[in-house]
Amino acid sequence: MTPHPAVMSDLGMIVAVTAGLGLLVGILGVAVMWRLRTRSIGVMLAVVMVVAIVATLAGVVAITLKMIIEGAVRDIVLSVVAVGGLVGLGVAFVLARRVVGESRRLVAAVRDLPFTAPKGLPSELQTIANTLEEAYERERALEGARRELVAWVSHDLRTPLAGLRAMAEALEDGVVSDRRTVARYHGQIKLEVERLSAMVDDLFELSRIHAGALRLTPARIGLADLVADTLAGAEPLARAKGVRLTAEAAEAVPVRADPNALSRALGNLVVNAIRHTPSDRTVVLRAAVDAGMACLSVSDCCGGIPDEDLHRVFEVAFRGEAARTPTKDGGAGLGLAIAQGIVEAHDGVIGVVNDGPGCRFEIRLPLVSG
Repeated sequence: MTPHPAVMSDLGMIVAVTAGLGLLVGILGVAVMWRLRTRSIGVMLAVVMVVAIVATLAGVVAITLKMIIEGAVRDIVLSVVAVGGLVGLGVAFVLARRVVGESRRLVAAVRDLPFTAPKGLPSELQTIANTLEEAYERERALEGARRELVAWVSHDLRTPLAGLRAMAEALEDGVVSDRRTVARYHGQIKLEVERLSAMVDDLFELSRIHAGALRLTPARIGLADLVADTLAGAEPLARAKGVRLTAEAAEAVPVRADPNALSRALGNLVVNAIRHTPSDRTVVLRAAVDAGMACLSVSDCCGGIPDEDLHRVFEVAFRGEAARTPTKDGGAGLGLAIAQGIVEAHDGVIGVVNDGPGCRFEIRLPLVSG
């Protein structure tokens, strides 16, 4: 059955009038919410409900004035719309109070340190609270690492500085006069200065990594060449320690990396392995392709790392226990943290596992295609 033309005309007018008024009220509502954007969420919810109710009432009133609805029907429609509007406002008020109350509970929890995420919050607020709790835990861990670093560095600086002062005073006061002893003191002073200089360099590099200021100059390089250069650089230390160095490198393992930075990361792993490997044992460097990734590994004979310490190996100033007890020529525990920062800056991953008579450090980097 075809609708009467008059009915279609009235329906078109109703749609046009309600749409026009709704658009006008909506624009005014958005303007009001923009002005109140820094106010409470409850106020914004109230504005949303008022906009919806005003838009509906405006349409009904306009239609009523056009005499499309008259008499008792008009009164009924207006009454229903008014009651619905009041109910909507009431629900919006309750919801606003809930949101504001939960927001204040979250704020109070944040101010009450140590922070623990409150439970039972609305989904979005609960996500924020859980994220804040994770961030607080990371910050607390970093603060602990910083304090540990300060303690370690203070200890490692105090010992050589005390020795330098004692030797300098002995030379100055003439307590040491024979040439052999003077020469030995001068050599020891030079050695301690070099150690302190290396420690300062490590601290500077670590600060750049943590500050995100590490600048890389990536280029296409082969890992076989990198392994050969690292082996040559670490050979004197290995010879002095009585440790054998061997390399197993595939011919073509291309990666895109900063050769100097990556060489430092690999060198730190090798030096760490040499320091903790007994004499007459072997440290092995390998470069290969594994699971579609370029893989650099350093295997030592340190005796292994306790399972409970494996996840802490790359922490700042961590130097381990048992087989990894710091030795006389040990560093400040920064080398592995620096290596981790350099590898991650190359979009790679670094890890360690116990393997055979010692442990195996692995660096995995994206391969360069072609």
